[in-house]
Amino acid sequence: MRRRLSALALAVATLAGMSFAPAVSAAPRPPERPRHEITFDQYSLLLDGRRQFVWSGEFHPFRLPSPDLWRDVLQKLKASGYTAVSIYFDWDYHSPAPGVYDFTGVRDMDRLLDLAQESGLYVIARPGPYINAEVSGGGFPGWLSTQAGKARSDAPDYLAAADEWLTAVDRIIARHQYVDGRGPVILYQIENELAATGVSQRNYVAHLYDKVRADGIGVPIFHNDKGRNGIWVPPGSGVPGTVPGKVDLYAWDTYPGGTCHTDGTPGSPSPAPDWGLYGPGGAKGGASASPNTPGFTAEFGGGWFDYWGSNGTYPCTSVREGPGYERVFYGTNIANGLSIQNFYMTFGGTSWGWLPAPVVYTSYDYGAAVDEARQLRPKAATMKELGYFLQAVPPITKQDKADPVTPTSAAVKVYHNVNPDTKTHFYVPMHTPSNATTNDTFTFPVSTPDGSYTVPQAGTLRLNGQDAKQLVANHDLAGQHLVYSTSELMTAVGGTVLLHGRPGEDGETTLRYAREPKVEVLAGTATATWNAGDLRLNYVHNGLARVRISGGGRPPVTLLLADDATADTFWRQDTAAGPVLVRGPALLRTARSAGGLLELTGDTAQASDLEVWGPGAVLSWNGRLVPARRTTSSSLLATAQLPGPDAVRLPALTGWKQAGGSPEAAVGHDDTAWRAADLTSTASTTKPPAGQPVLTADDYGFHTGDVWYRGHYRGATPDRISLVYGGGGAGMLQAWLDGRYLGQHVLPSALAAPPTTGTATFTVPEDLRGDGDHLLSVMVRGDGRNEDGGVNDAHKEGRGLISASLTGVAWKIQGGVADPVRGPLNNGGLDGERAGWSLPGYPDRRWAPAVVPATTAAPGTTWYRTGFTLHVPRGHDASLGLTIGDPAVPRSGGHYRALVFLNGWNLGQYVADVGPQHTFVLPTGILNPHGPNTLALAVTSDGGPGNGLETVALTTLATVRGGVPVHLVDSPGYRR
Repeated sequence: MRRRLSALALAVATLAGMSFAPAVSAAPRPPERPRHEITFDQYSLLLDGRRQFVWSGEFHPFRLPSPDLWRDVLQKLKASGYTAVSIYFDWDYHSPAPGVYDFTGVRDMDRLLDLAQESGLYVIARPGPYINAEVSGGGFPGWLSTQAGKARSDAPDYLAAADEWLTAVDRIIARHQYVDGRGPVILYQIENELAATGVSQRNYVAHLYDKVRADGIGVPIFHNDKGRNGIWVPPGSGVPGTVPGKVDLYAWDTYPGGTCHTDGTPGSPSPAPDWGLYGPGGAKGGASASPNTPGFTAEFGGGWFDYWGSNGTYPCTSVREGPGYERVFYGTNIANGLSIQNFYMTFGGTSWGWLPAPVVYTSYDYGAAVDEARQLRPKAATMKELGYFLQAVPPITKQDKADPVTPTSAAVKVYHNVNPDTKTHFYVPMHTPSNATTNDTFTFPVSTPDGSYTVPQAGTLRLNGQDAKQLVANHDLAGQHLVYSTSELMTAVGGTVLLHGRPGEDGETTLRYAREPKVEVLAGTATATWNAGDLRLNYVHNGLARVRISGGGRPPVTLLLADDATADTFWRQDTAAGPVLVRGPALLRTARSAGGLLELTGDTAQASDLEVWGPGAVLSWNGRLVPARRTTSSSLLATAQLPGPDAVRLPALTGWKQAGGSPEAAVGHDDTAWRAADLTSTASTTKPPAGQPVLTADDYGFHTGDVWYRGHYRGATPDRISLVYGGGGAGMLQAWLDGRYLGQHVLPSALAAPPTTGTATFTVPEDLRGDGDHLLSVMVRGDGRNEDGGVNDAHKEGRGLISASLTGVAWKIQGGVADPVRGPLNNGGLDGERAGWSLPGYPDRRWAPAVVPATTAAPGTTWYRTGFTLHVPRGHDASLGLTIGDPAVPRSGGHYRALVFLNGWNLGQYVADVGPQHTFVLPTGILNPHGPNTLALAVTSDGGPGNGLETVALTTLATVRGGVPVHLVDSPGYRR
């Protein structure tokens, strides 16, 4: 069965939400855009009738607050073989208050979708309303926590708020849909991991579907089912045990790769599951829950997040879920016919400011294919191999199970599928079980319309370690007919075909000809055998062999036979004059043909060759002509290497100044303008004891970061004071009585699901217990609101104080104010934040000189400020970071934490005794690479020797010659 969603659906949906305006004189009608159609069946999506294998990477623009760098990441995804990008839209990031929505500057989603289109990527749009994503409140804005109605239900107040958000974001998404020819959006997700399936949730899902259709969304709609429960499948799936919902497609998420050990070592691989053609079937069998729609993993593990107090597992995760994992797990998905795969994350980025949920710290690197510093990890090269392969072999978009294949080794299994139309055969050998890592040789039978073979006929076929191979038989490409190959096909451009395999392993490729062709080995070593129409080539994957074949009744072809490392130096791009294959540089960003000129842009990380197959007789690289000569391989080879990057010299951070930042603790501090904390009811799930006032910060409009309380009371003070508070992940509380520091309490960490509330109990000094007027000053740091994954209003858990053992206290509260440019998640309620101490241009001339590192510290917050000027060479992309303390250890032991402000932007939080993060990425655009910068650190300490600020230094994370143009992000300075 084939389902259809087209421009007609969009038109009907638009009419459903029609509004009328007074008549005006008709303006000239703009040229009509081409209309497009999206259909689907059990095999794949079809765009205008063409089957598509959607190979998508997850990217969150809110985790990269420099819009020009969005282009950098999107170009890297496209160059690395991805055909689509999946994008969460974070409601909280755009809405500081009910009815207020900001889509400007670093929140410009129109620009983001334009850049995706420019980069040649389709878009899977995921606007929630709930997204999870390890962001504060799961994407729910702070103000939503004060609603009485249950979130993620059909409660009227919640639906009204969700509709308000969807109206705002859908207006943008609707302008960028594939179906009406205006953009790249091909799929749209409503809700995320909605585990509850009661009547209220069924009404809710139906409401969301109707709402987005009324907003003009005309592409297929889906929900992401957490862990393949068979819930929210399209009506009529007919599978017992499923829960139908108002959706067009069924999708699920899964993270089966396992995690690193707590000591940061990868451990042994996990087995890859079958959730499609070879799966168990039924409601919880993955694709089998919806047999009429394509197999769709809305999130398949591309890494995993890390938590406060860990030993820092991102580098380890990138190895555990590295090339071997990708080949086995994603290869298993391909063999199971899952033709829509999205990998979460592909670029994780930074949970800057107060964006993180309690379960993560600032870095959201995720061990992803593109690291937090925007560098391609080795695993990105494997994704390129797979992504290019999927684009090079269109028949893989329609696979049925074929006859079982039995290899000669019991340690190996071979998946065998066939396209029912083209009869192209697909073989995916891997170990059995798939998490085995032995070194095994084997042969297996190949039987296609070309004949029957035992493969390989010469040499060996090997699986060594965690590995799988994508092998093709009976396939036409580049004017040739491929009988079979034990090398993996990467791509074909014109008369050039790139095949690859593991270094040192044998390869065998057989092609069919009407008569014996001429074979020339241009480079490397290969042997040719001719037998009754079959030309068999045997070789070892070692560097790059080049074989030219001509005659035999077919056009000439050049076979490039590479080991993986060499194959990974190749890049493919499409131009109006045809595809281009490029070897050498660290990245090929764009290719454009203009007459006889082929204009290339990209990056070099070192001096590199430039060799090009494709249209054009003249080459340019990053705007400069490149002399080149024609080779016997039908390529153009630059006569000199492209230059690598110049050295980047970073200044030492000196000239520090400091000022005390906890005036709220002093008895004489003026709190007359503070808000009285006198509410008597709350929607919070952490209500105060009967008779006590509501103290939770959200109820008073303070949703992020630090919040201060001053409690005035008269009478004697008991010998102990207990304060119940909500602090999120590794949150903390500090308290002063009558201006004297009582101490701090830090919530336990080193847990994937940490406690987010706690009780701080302090012993009161005897001389402060007497009868009289007293002041209790309390600062609470709230590190994120809980996510609502359990559909239990967990995001409504209180932040700030919840209750106090003292009674009869008149409380006042003070928190942060949203920055109109940097947004609602940049600032908390520190006095220095409210006074602009984090901003460029603040007049700190009267501040005292500071020594960094500091051997001791006063309790409370101390601000440090300095400036530095950079001179990054023009035409370079230098990814820089700020390192505090010793990154060789996850924790320093000092009882302090620091907020990092660069040019007024809160780029993260360092917690010395919790860890593990020491280095904070400073994104270009926020960072001025060619001029002055202002650095401010808000250091909150328990006080005393050893609890002062450690060394602070700029760090080079990576540098390339190339990059993308980056304009400075608006960073308003101090104004009186």
